[in-house]
Amino acid sequence: MKTDYLILGSGLSGLVFGSLMAKSGKKVQVLEAHEHPGGFGHTFMMAKKYKFNAQLHYVWDCGEGHTVNRVLKKLNLEQKVTFERYDPDGFDHMRMPGYSLNIPSESEELIHRLSKLFPQDANQIRKFVLEVQKTSEGLKKLSPPVNPAELIQHFGQVSCVAMHLYDTLQDVFDRFNLPVGAQTLLALQWPDFLLPPNQLSFYAWVILFTGYQQGAFYPTKHFEFVIDSLVKVIEENGGEVLLNHEVTNFIVADKTVTGVQAIDRITHETREFTGDRIICNIDPKKAAQMIGMEKFSGKVRHQLDYEYSPSNYMAYCVVKDIDLRDYGFGNWNTFHTEHQNLNEAFEQMYENHDYSHPSFAITTPTLLTNAERDCPDDCQIIEFLTVANYAYFQQLQDTSRKTYNQKKEEILDSILDVVEKHYIPNLRKYIVFKITGSPTTNERFCWCPKGNSYGSSLTPKNMGLGRLNHLTSLENFYFCNASSGYPGFAPTFWTGALLYQRLSGDLILGTAYP
Repeated sequence: MKTDYLILGSGLSGLVFGSLMAKSGKKVQVLEAHEHPGGFGHTFMMAKKYKFNAQLHYVWDCGEGHTVNRVLKKLNLEQKVTFERYDPDGFDHMRMPGYSLNIPSESEELIHRLSKLFPQDANQIRKFVLEVQKTSEGLKKLSPPVNPAELIQHFGQVSCVAMHLYDTLQDVFDRFNLPVGAQTLLALQWPDFLLPPNQLSFYAWVILFTGYQQGAFYPTKHFEFVIDSLVKVIEENGGEVLLNHEVTNFIVADKTVTGVQAIDRITHETREFTGDRIICNIDPKKAAQMIGMEKFSGKVRHQLDYEYSPSNYMAYCVVKDIDLRDYGFGNWNTFHTEHQNLNEAFEQMYENHDYSHPSFAITTPTLLTNAERDCPDDCQIIEFLTVANYAYFQQLQDTSRKTYNQKKEEILDSILDVVEKHYIPNLRKYIVFKITGSPTTNERFCWCPKGNSYGSSLTPKNMGLGRLNHLTSLENFYFCNASSGYPGFAPTFWTGALLYQRLSGDLILGTAYP
């Protein structure tokens, strides 16, 4: 049966769009190739008792009146899907040899803490932080739908944004002549982007950094509950979410997409699915290649010519007979680097595959909420994330599975050496379960080309004017994905909600992204 909206993929933006449309009375059908919905937000179980989210996640824009909250209110979920706020006095703990900094929500307090560490550079630090705030406000004014009167009224903030259009974070660090130590402490959450300062868009860094300052959150009942709640809205309003259904072909006539062919990965049966409108949550470049690039306009082909973001290495560990709170962990994330220059640290790991002096993120999901547990009561979960090169791991896997597994174990050992030295002595003896994932793991289980973690790479080129959006130049066919919107939990909520808003005319968004 033909549906109003056929959604290809069940990543967060697709689920948000689908749940909003289903709630509004539209017939919605979602096809998902994986056995779990949610894309990078999905949850998997190991050893029948440990649950892990597919990536290291903490989220923002969940406060009252913000994007996630507005969407949940529209779905009548705001009382069910709730969030726990990280410590506002230090939601990110930055650590490197000789320095430590807890990032606070208040910018003045951030200036104070950095200035104590680098007193000779206090004036430049203040100017930089104020520039960040000014840019943040300007980006909000430029968020769709744009109000011309607002642009004129806040010309200074908007012009600040224009000035940084092609800037990397490193460019702005250099312009304000910040000391290397301060640069590293400010940019140490680089795993949130998987790019170093000399490649990362200043826009991207400002949006995320100031977003977390307004509130860093974790779901009260973990990410599985968020995903399941969105799926439930679709199903309770007459829609379907069909898992293990992989799209293999698009049905296109006269530049109009009318449906797809999909194979049931359990029965191996191929079926056709049609819809009045086709919403593509699949990676846009991958979908366009399946359809045929020549069918798209020159403008869209140019927008689709993006580089994928780097991928990541992930280690999920379960510990027993230890309380991680006794070792400095709690409702915050910890970012550590052994190398003070993050650009060099990134190159060492990503280009040279050398993790002898790693830079990485640490999160402890079991310390972020008391409502639900993802492991037995006598255990806690600690996870580690860093960057990894897809091509390198693909070659290892193709050449020797043993060498591939050895490299994953080598990276974890290097990280654990650092953690045992600086945080938890003899951590290894408390680990009762561990599993590691590489870029090829991402590609296999999250269906992301080349294992990319964020769609298009968050460089100035991809974050500036002309970034891909929902428009495809084909009839009845719309992109709804991190690469056609923005990556991350809150931005994918925004991407799905913005497309719903554009197609339905129902205005629900408050804060938004450029």
